[in-house]
Amino acid sequence: MKKVSFIIFVILIIVGFGVSWKITKKEVSLVTNFEECVALGNPVMESYPRQCRAGNKTFVEDIGNEFEKTELIRIDYPRPNQVIESPLVIEGQARGFWFFEASFPVDLIDKNGNIIASGIATANPPAGGDWMTEEFVPFEATLNFVIDDSLADNKGVLILKKDNPSGLPEYEDSLIVPVLFKI
Repeated sequence: MKKVSFIIFVILIIVGFGVSWKITKKEVSLVTNFEECVALGNPVMESYPRQCRAGNKTFVEDIGNEFEKTELIRIDYPRPNQVIESPLVIEGQARGFWFFEASFPVDLIDKNGNIIASGIATANPPAGGDWMTEEFVPFEATLNFVIDDSLADNKGVLILKKDNPSGLPEYEDSLIVPVLFKI
């Protein structure tokens, strides 16, 4: 009797591991991006950008094109994937040639590609400083916007555009910062 009970116990353990493995395998195959990986409780590596591991796949958090533009423009606030609300005060530094007449355009876009706010960032050089330089110059912009409370997804994008008075495509550039709307 003890031998039969032991065999049944071992079989139940093996079946339990098999079912657990099958469920975990199915969840891992459903993961397609960083947010889904995190939502399932998978481990997140505290790197920048953060990374989440599901099974043998690694998903990287979207931080826009911050790394590609770091020698041209830097944003201090808001940081990528930060929750924002209106009024949004944008702060950072850009090289002097990013500006034209001490300013450049800024757009806030919802997940559907709709522009929900536009504004102008203005150079704010230190006292006695000049915005017409190859060095970094502080800037600031304020955007007022209204978010529809019925949004199922609170994702958006902040776009800081290099001012391009010529209109020539070869002089266009932008910093793209993913943001989350406070709903």
